[in-house]
This record gives sequence, C-alpha cells and structure tokens, in this order.
Amino acid sequence: MSKTVIPYTEEQGTKKEQVADMFNNISKTYDFLNHFLSLGIDIIWRKKAINELKKDQPKLILDVATGTGDFAFEALNILKPEKIIGVDISRGMLDIADQKIAKRNLNDRFEVKLGDSEGLPFEADAFDAVTVAYGVRNFENLEKGIADILRVLKPGGKAVVLEFSKPKAFPIKQLYNFYFNYITPGIGKLFSKDARAYTYLPESVAAFPDGKDFTGLMDKVGYKNTKCRPLAFGICSIYTGVK
Repeated sequence: MSKTVIPYTEEQGTKKEQVADMFNNISKTYDFLNHFLSLGIDIIWRKKAINELKKDQPKLILDVATGTGDFAFEALNILKPEKIIGVDISRGMLDIADQKIAKRNLNDRFEVKLGDSEGLPFEADAFDAVTVAYGVRNFENLEKGIADILRVLKPGGKAVVLEFSKPKAFPIKQLYNFYFNYITPGIGKLFSKDARAYTYLPESVAAFPDGKDFTGLMDKVGYKNTKCRPLAFGICSIYTGVK
C-alpha cells in the first residue's frame, strides 16, 4: 500500500480535511492556474474525457470533486444532459461554481452540493454517468471512493475518470518531472499564496496508482470493461468502467 500523501505535513487533520482546506485556500486562483500551468491543454483533455460519454447520451450525470465546475460546464455543452449534479468537499470551490452557474443562468441544469466522494449523498443506481476530473488522487480512501461511485451508477452506467499519470518515455518523463517539481510550485506560490498546495500536486500524482494499477482497482470493486487511455505521452489518462 502506498503511503497517504497529505497537503500539509505539519498540521493535524485527516487527508480529507486537509484537502478541503487546501482547495478553500486556492479556490480564487484555481481556474487561472489550472489553464496557465497546463498551457491550456487541460481544456483539450477535458473534452476528450467528456467525449467518452458521447454515444451513451446520459441524461443525469454526477460530477464528483466538481471544484469550480469547469468540467461539468463543458459536459453540459457537449453532451446536453438534462441535469448535472456536482459534489465537492470544498465550500470555497463550490461558492465559485455557484457564482458561475448564476452568471450563466444554468440553475435548472447544474447544481452543486457539499459532499464526500466516499459517502456520496445519493441513492444507489441513481445516475446514468459519473465523472471525476483530477479528483481521485485526492480521495482519502481511493478504493472506497470508486466503490461508492459504482454504487450510485445505474446498471449499465459509465464512470469516466480523468487523472494525471506518470509519463514513462524519455525525454517527456524528465521534462514533466522538472516542470511539475520545480516550475509548478514556484508559479503556484507566486499566484495563490499557498505554496504547499502546489508541491502537494506532484507528490499526490507520484503516489497515485496510475495505469493498470488503477484499472485493476476498478476491476476489484466491480466495474466491467475497464479501460485506460493515456493522453499526451502519458501525462494524463482517461479511465472508463461500466456498472
């Protein structure tokens, strides 16, 4: 079992509490830094992940670790579902999502609520699809989190997970590690006043069981037809599984 990586090593509190605190701290600059640090490529990755649901045409989607809602807004655009519900453990991030929802007049199609991925506040078999973008590596108990996602999926429903992974090929691996370990924390510190959040990022990615390890975990809790699709030389991966 890999050790649990937490945002603030000097402080008390579970990983869950610390992740909530961290995202509350960086919520105001989160969107800007996301696009800036990924050179805007995160937008392309999101679209690819959402397109995994194109032929399924889900009507009701749950977006776990919805953050400020960017992934869900994109899904509304591309998939035109009847409704998306977003859950997150950070109130600060959800406040920003709420502002965006109001500004875009989408209150009837997108709602967000405070919720924990390991104990989702929904009935079993409720959603046609569940999405998680850059959220699973922050779960305190990964297995429990993806098992609860499976619980709330309708039979035949699909889960789509977009997450950072570790590139293996030279020189991408070396460039990526340099950028992630040295450049990202520097820029994060400059803009967000929470330097630790952006050193936690590479650490949490390094500790995350990516590729076959993650699809293996999905298989173990009961997903069918699990697949891993690496993007951009393996910087990111899209995982899918069906209930």
